[in-house]
Amino acid sequence: MTSPDTSPAQEGHVHTERTPVLIIGGGLTGLSAAAFLAWHGVPSVLVERHADISAHPKARAINPRSTELFRSIGMEQTVYDNRSPIAGNTDLVHVETLAGRERVRMPRSTGEEISALSPSRWALIDQNRLESLLRERARDAGCDIRYHTELTSFAADENGVTVETVDRGTQARRTVRADYVIASDGGRSRVRELLGVSQTGPGTLSNLVSFFFTADLTEALRGRSIIACYVNNPDVVGTFMPLDNDRRWVFNVSYDAEGGEKPEEFTPERCTELIRLGVGLPDLPVKIDTTDPLPWEIAARVAERLRVGRVLLAGDAAHVMPPTGAFGAGTGIQDVHNLAWKLALVLNGTAGPELLESYHTERHPVARLMMEQSMLRFRVREGEDYADVAAAMLDELSMAFGYHYQWGAFLPARPGRRPAATAGDGWPVEDPHRPSAAPGHRAPHVVLLRGAKEISTLDLFSRSFTLLAGAEADPWAVAARAVAGELGLDAEVFRIAPDGELQDPGGTWETTYGVRPSGAVLVRPDGFVAWRSEGGATTAGPEAELRAALCTMLARDSEAAA
Repeated sequence: MTSPDTSPAQEGHVHTERTPVLIIGGGLTGLSAAAFLAWHGVPSVLVERHADISAHPKARAINPRSTELFRSIGMEQTVYDNRSPIAGNTDLVHVETLAGRERVRMPRSTGEEISALSPSRWALIDQNRLESLLRERARDAGCDIRYHTELTSFAADENGVTVETVDRGTQARRTVRADYVIASDGGRSRVRELLGVSQTGPGTLSNLVSFFFTADLTEALRGRSIIACYVNNPDVVGTFMPLDNDRRWVFNVSYDAEGGEKPEEFTPERCTELIRLGVGLPDLPVKIDTTDPLPWEIAARVAERLRVGRVLLAGDAAHVMPPTGAFGAGTGIQDVHNLAWKLALVLNGTAGPELLESYHTERHPVARLMMEQSMLRFRVREGEDYADVAAAMLDELSMAFGYHYQWGAFLPARPGRRPAATAGDGWPVEDPHRPSAAPGHRAPHVVLLRGAKEISTLDLFSRSFTLLAGAEADPWAVAARAVAGELGLDAEVFRIAPDGELQDPGGTWETTYGVRPSGAVLVRPDGFVAWRSEGGATTAGPEAELRAALCTMLARDSEAAA
């Protein structure tokens, strides 16, 4: 979906391909970006330096907020259908050895607790399998995905970004001119480095090697259904993770890189010894399946800027955090979901370019929150008592559904409106069991009826802005349709009333969304509340208020729009 530049200025030079968005990095975040952009009708090119998707399962837990986002583009059931063999497992445990003393079992939310907040649930899916599904979805939608392709030069100006790449196999060189670039090229991001964006945070926390093995751990498991088992004893620190829920496992083991220890020192004999020390059974029969252990690091860093002109940093290029808590993958997915609809509106001229600054103001505090919370969990992995950090640790449902934006593409609530019930001091997080539905917050899940079919409010938020109007809020519904037409903005309008397009059988939507029958709520394509009128008179009138609100959010000139 890109085309050569055949303008006279290019004569005598290698032709330049053009694309609205170039994605650099084809891991989970980059492929999610391609899928979300395609959903909004935005063509893209994706380049990835590796030859293919990794064979390592990597992240295996996708939280319910991220599965909500896959639901919004029609992929949720496909994700569930491709779950890992460990999908039914429940236990995250910290132990001295797998067969020995269990230090702590991390609290987990129940299916009933999740279903009260969302129609979606956790998806335990191997990252490499999820990446394959996203690649297929993006390619089917027209994304040009190029593996074994490396960035060689990068030049950004006020009108776009010019990138030169080389095929690492054939050495063929190509030049791509993009309106915008999403840099999702990992924790050691070349793009971030070229832009001179610094990072803050604790830095490298541990160096590890991963190796696969086969063994019967039934005796040590003692009936537990392990998602991950964190081992910490004087002889070995590492994590056991099941691969097939039978006898195939991966062991991620910390090693002393600063002390001169090297990954190549992990011979099959040493790996076998470490497995036995971690399991706590000295005579355990073990078969090592890995020829070359895979080295990697646990780190905690956040880029100081997520937007530099026409370049947007996402995923590990924007933030890295310990895998304890399963926050990293979800944060990257949610980054690019936040970004995709904004790029779509800027590229089609409906919004001004400054809308993209809200990507940084919204997502940067969330990245810091996720890093800090993952660090608390990492401290338990490293041997600290759970009781010493539990008070500062937010629960997984607050982390998934409770975070909100303090500044960005929404109209802040006016003084006097009900405050959010916080889940943690100092963090932009509310209690998801008592949602405020205030601007900048996730629009809550409420079960509604569309005809005879039950749906979630979340099923209404996908490609366009959505206005939910109360039974007596016809003026807001009429105004929303008129203003959207003026601005060239796709918008859906639903009246929730006994005679409306949607009905509220539980009688809870007004209370949950903080409105009276004459009130209305405008929700963004990413499911966050953009604006709210609780009901009652408006000084300027519905059309004028909505026009001003949307123009502010979209970085538009309201006088020109009027």
